[in-house]
Amino acid sequence: MPAADFDMNEVHWLMDMFNTVDVGLVVLDRNYQVCVWNGFMENHSGLLPSAVKDKDIFDLFPSLDEKWFRSKTEPVFVLKNRSFTIWEQQPYIFRFKNYRPITGKADHMYQNSTIIPLTTLTGEVSHICLIIYDVTDEAVNKQDLELANRQLEKMSRTDSLTNLSNRGFWEDQLKKEFLRLQRSQGASSLLMFDIDFFKKINDEYGHGGGDEAIRHISDLLKKTLREADTAGRYGGEEFAVTLVDTPQEGAVVFADRLRSLIEKSSIFYDDKVIKVTVSIGVATFSSDFQKHEEWIEAADIALYHAKETGRNRVACFSKEMKE
Repeated sequence: MPAADFDMNEVHWLMDMFNTVDVGLVVLDRNYQVCVWNGFMENHSGLLPSAVKDKDIFDLFPSLDEKWFRSKTEPVFVLKNRSFTIWEQQPYIFRFKNYRPITGKADHMYQNSTIIPLTTLTGEVSHICLIIYDVTDEAVNKQDLELANRQLEKMSRTDSLTNLSNRGFWEDQLKKEFLRLQRSQGASSLLMFDIDFFKKINDEYGHGGGDEAIRHISDLLKKTLREADTAGRYGGEEFAVTLVDTPQEGAVVFADRLRSLIEKSSIFYDDKVIKVTVSIGVATFSSDFQKHEEWIEAADIALYHAKETGRNRVACFSKEMKE
């Protein structure tokens, strides 16, 4: 084969690969005008090479973040080093619709890119080449995995009946708050409360009625909490609430408002109306507590004092109760 024919074949092969390769290839000059636009870019943008040639890339794609894009490309022109972008930092350079059937739930193509300096014979960078990779499958799979992990983590710390924190997670948060208060000597309060005569509810309405009562109180509790507070199901029909940066006076106001709200509410179950009340014990952090379990014990003592003195009331811990 004559050398000239071989050279022509080589050029033909290169052009064929350039237009069929499954990555985007774009060449921009120093003024960010398009010089080269391959078949991948044509297919996904719907723009012919003739329509984009010598056009400003930012005019062609107004959604392209010019400030961010220049921060990635200018060092390539100046320092003659390659640059890279990943979808975690910027989902895409060019907003193309996603066409992959596997990841059809993504509304756009996620992209990684490599930005390469193109030099003249004198070694000056006159152009840059963008290589655009479609990483939609990888991005969506990673997002699905992260979502699944978050859901599993939430399940591991959530009580399934009430959607409050389970005892393990709630107690871990209380321990952190206890250690914080030991350093800062601030004021936070702990509430322990349970449903009065819960056994009678189970006996009269069955365990389904008892579960509905627990869920009902949990819903009312969630509506009264502040974002910084942590509520959990401590066990059975017993609940615990950590009121952050709340002294005893504020904790009593919160507790009595919750008690009154529960007393006035009604639970509708199996065509019947269930009325419940709760007894609440309050213990404010004290430097006398050597460990967080003593704080729980103090609130529990106050709770049983509330039950022994009539139920449907709030009692605050004092050293005399323990003695």
